Amino acid sequence: MKNFGFVKVAAAIPYGKVAGVEYNKREIIKMIFEASQNNASIIVFPELTITSYTCGDLFQQTLLIEESQSAILEIRDATKDLAITSIIGLPFINNNKLFNCAAILNRGQIIGIVPKTFIPGYKEFYEPRWFASSDIGYDKTVKIDGKDIPFGTDILFRDKNNKNLVIGVEICEDVWVAIPPSSYQCLAGATIICNLSASNVLVAKSEYRRELIKNQSGRCVAGYIYVSAGMGESTTDVVFDADAVIAENSAILCESERFLRKNQIIYSEIDTDKLVTERIKLTSFGNSIKDFRFVEFQSSNEQIEITRFIEPHPFIPKEKGKLDIRCKEIFNIQVAGLAKRLESINGAKAVIGVSGGLDSTLALLVTIKTFKLLNKDLKDIICVTMPGFGTTDTTYNTAKDLCQKLGVTLLEIGIKNLSNTLFKDIAFPENLHDVTYENVQARARTYILMSVANKENGIVIGTGDLSEIALGWCTYNGDHISMYNVNSSIPKTLVKFLIKWVSLTEFDSDIQKILSTIIELPISPELLPSDGKTFTQKTEEKIGPYELHDFFLYYFVRYGFTIDKIFFLAKKAFEDSYDEDTIKKWLSTFYKRFFTNQWKRDCVPAGVKVGSIDLSPRGSWRMPADCNFDDFIW
Repeated sequence: MKNFGFVKVAAAIPYGKVAGVEYNKREIIKMIFEASQNNASIIVFPELTITSYTCGDLFQQTLLIEESQSAILEIRDATKDLAITSIIGLPFINNNKLFNCAAILNRGQIIGIVPKTFIPGYKEFYEPRWFASSDIGYDKTVKIDGKDIPFGTDILFRDKNNKNLVIGVEICEDVWVAIPPSSYQCLAGATIICNLSASNVLVAKSEYRRELIKNQSGRCVAGYIYVSAGMGESTTDVVFDADAVIAENSAILCESERFLRKNQIIYSEIDTDKLVTERIKLTSFGNSIKDFRFVEFQSSNEQIEITRFIEPHPFIPKEKGKLDIRCKEIFNIQVAGLAKRLESINGAKAVIGVSGGLDSTLALLVTIKTFKLLNKDLKDIICVTMPGFGTTDTTYNTAKDLCQKLGVTLLEIGIKNLSNTLFKDIAFPENLHDVTYENVQARARTYILMSVANKENGIVIGTGDLSEIALGWCTYNGDHISMYNVNSSIPKTLVKFLIKWVSLTEFDSDIQKILSTIIELPISPELLPSDGKTFTQKTEEKIGPYELHDFFLYYFVRYGFTIDKIFFLAKKAFEDSYDEDTIKKWLSTFYKRFFTNQWKRDCVPAGVKVGSIDLSPRGSWRMPADCNFDDFIW
């Protein structure tokens, strides 16, 4: 079975004893077995795990160093039948110098020793008293139990079973410097960085440390496993808080319970395929200026359970405390784009077709904010409601009420007469309600909007959103076209969210009530005959739930995942909402519609990019409309 590039990793914090090598060894072995039983491929321990970090001048005692080397051999032998890769801290002598090191163990072999580069000797840290920096000369190989073992900071560890899993190791202070070793390691191909640390706790330090790890994982486009010393360390002068963080490309996946006074292991899964895909797109992610040695190891092929949270709505801002900032930024980007376009057309008015639906409502709210920013008269926003054969009383009245409350100019121009004339001209059957019937109405609306814009010296503001553009859920040269589209990179799930945010931050209770009604209405093009009371068309019944399509869109365009992997992720993300057959059905629909509607995307109006994804042929997505997509779908 495939894990789709996911690697299960563990960060282990033993409640050790200071200089208690024998005790610490037993705890390390116990925790390695526990992590292996939980199908972890990598387990990382804190700095100087075997001895503890706070031994002081005992590091200059021969007994402690000899016991450490014996312990690492016993750990190696005890875990030889396990597929897990263990990364353990210990003091190690090379070329008559004592180094603060990490030993990397895999399947009964010590496959490498990595020394610490940056040795802190300031404030409460006195490491130069005992340890040498890796900048000092050392032998590139060392003898351990009669075998030559690679030693150095120029070693990366590459998995035979997963070409995208390459491990780099740095130790504590290394990540705090201006250019950490992990930066060079990632440029050379490392996808997961393991940091063995002993970072004491101070007021506000843990928050800074968390951001440091998060940001380094983002700069390196990497997974990052950070493990700091536990509560068993000496408290003579400082306290260690058992802090561990697992991050992936600027996202925190898992954190330890700080100040826990017992052994603790945290787990998560790092998506190495996603990291490599992201690096491929970042053509500025250049080659390393340093040469590295690669040591191969072999991880487990066991199927793992995904325990990390898979966000079902990846486009919607989630960060607590930053929600308002994110929404404001998105809205301001839309406004800034439209403002510049209007400034370039002296005296231009804005013409918007309003339906009482989500997309036209958001476009109207953006336009109003833009006009206020430019000190333009809101009466120069010309909203046109164009009732047709499928218009319901609810959407019609809601659109009118909103425009009146907002103080814009409202025109009502029905499309029935124009559509009937067109039906007659093309000899269209009277009672046939097919795609031609719908498209004639959509193009009639665009014809009216363009004509009003010509008459009023205005531009037509487009309303189509990113989800509709992806699915081709628009009429070519109908609602597909405008003179500037403010919603072109806003997916449907975000449209609803933004309207709610704008409602609460920009308007009074009367307008909030109208906008709340719009948010709750079914999504519909309203192109099939209706009695005015009921919706005869519900878009999501026809093409599938937008929350699914937005999820598919995000992982297909943002990361280039296969249909199998997107299905794998969607099952996890929507396990409480949709069954597998439903997800598979609409995923197939997404792929077919996305590929067969590229020709519509080849000709789209201007509109600014807001988030990580847009489908403009002048921007982030350039695909031939006549490509063969058989290999992409089931």
